[in-house]
Amino acid sequence: MALTREFQQTVKTRAQRDPEFRLGLLREALDAFLSDDIASGKIMLRDYVNATVGFERLGRDLDKNPKSLMRMLGPDGNPRADNLFAVLSYLAAHEGAELDLRRAV
Repeated sequence: MALTREFQQTVKTRAQRDPEFRLGLLREALDAFLSDDIASGKIMLRDYVNATVGFERLGRDLDKNPKSLMRMLGPDGNPRADNLFAVLSYLAAHEGAELDLRRAV
């Protein structure tokens, strides 16, 4: 199901004013990847990028073609691990966050 422009704008507006919401989007994307739900992880990561730095800046800062990054996180995208981790690392640094795995108790 495609997201409406109104929903995407709502996410972007909230992300711009709420740092915890941004971290939650990033955290949920990472959790989805780690739970082998790659499709959901890509959607959430794409929403995060669109709501924050944008693909143009992400591509420029990672020295990658923005359209390639968009395709990578699209429904048919198949990101290589090095590209996916480069994006995750960049986005975490952009938030001033650290990616941390902990064993559930």
